[in-house]
Amino acid sequence: MAGYRNKGNPGLMGWIDDRFPATAMWEDHLSKYYAPKNFNFWYFFGSLALLVLVNQILTGIWLTMSYNPSAEGAFASVEYIMRDVEYGWLLRYLHSTGASAFFVVVYLHMFRGMMYGSYRKPRELVWIFGMTIYLALMAEAFMGYLLPWGQMSYWGAQVIVSLFGAIPVIGPDLQQWIRGDFLISGITLNRFFALHVIALPIVILALVVLHIIALHEVGSNNPDGIEIKEKKDENGVPLDGIPFHPYYTVKDIVGVVVFLFVFCTVVFFFPEGGGYFLEKPNFEPANALKTPDHIAPVWYFTPFYAMLRAVTYPLFGVDAKFWGVVVMGAAIAILFVLPWLDRSPVKSMRYKGWLSKVWLLVFAVSFVILGVLGALPATPGRTMVSQICTVLYFAFFILMPFYTRMEKTKPVPERVTG
Repeated sequence: MAGYRNKGNPGLMGWIDDRFPATAMWEDHLSKYYAPKNFNFWYFFGSLALLVLVNQILTGIWLTMSYNPSAEGAFASVEYIMRDVEYGWLLRYLHSTGASAFFVVVYLHMFRGMMYGSYRKPRELVWIFGMTIYLALMAEAFMGYLLPWGQMSYWGAQVIVSLFGAIPVIGPDLQQWIRGDFLISGITLNRFFALHVIALPIVILALVVLHIIALHEVGSNNPDGIEIKEKKDENGVPLDGIPFHPYYTVKDIVGVVVFLFVFCTVVFFFPEGGGYFLEKPNFEPANALKTPDHIAPVWYFTPFYAMLRAVTYPLFGVDAKFWGVVVMGAAIAILFVLPWLDRSPVKSMRYKGWLSKVWLLVFAVSFVILGVLGALPATPGRTMVSQICTVLYFAFFILMPFYTRMEKTKPVPERVTG
């Protein structure tokens, strides 16, 4: 067993190893975990996601010490944190900017996986765990968005929760069950606070551990999509692998420094993010009698919100709102089956044909356009563009079994190319 490899070591670590596999874990996941030697820029974002997760947990703990999760006191407690708590403004901005930074690095991390085929066999479970983290992260962000109890928080939650009411038969009861009341109220705020602070962070942490364990069991992918475990030396060490520590831990520090430079620049100089990180209506307390001119979710939800609004026609006697919810849910669900849609004989985009490259570009551009449109008020022209981009988004996945099978691919080298 791995936990008994270091049994009998002298000193404190020997005493610990006899009772807990500390050294074995260090070796299995860092010093003797061999990663491909050709990692590039795109491989920074996994470790950066972990860094931002730690930031969110630590700043969140400190914020809860001064936050009042009630309809009467929530907004005032946020103002108290900003004005009277020592460095409370910094904690709040680190947390609010961290939420956006989390989604930036996660989206780039997912895009890297799609580029290099990190979802392909034998990493299907790694991808599924990663997508489940993304789903839990969306729930966590949505719950946390209500907590400032500002105008956009209140009305954004009102709109999103009302979507559940579009489900036939059970919709209205489900909607009321989620709110805990007949409208968004202090009861809703309190249960969202409990989920945001306790339940969902535990789920996310557990999923992150499972994600990393699954990854280290099958080994990391690389830009060439080559399995380095297939070619080893006489000691069983992959010929194209290097120990994760110290080589990639040091390399990741470089990425962390650059990231923190950008992150701190935003925190100290642009914490509102031009109204996208902290919206202007959220500086007003929630008012059920005053609707903002334009209600939109935070920027990281806007691509899916644009898809929701893109559905404007009823079908089979069911109204368009329900089908919009179906499309929005399907846009996330289809990501889970990606490993079984790609039929290409190669993993990495480096060796795939031009069809795969064009479709990945179309997918990325469509997603960005949907994100922009979801943040803007709907007009007939914008709705039409949203409909086109939604079709292209789904076409990338639905047509994948065909274009990946029919395109001509490049020969994959036997060893990583650097």
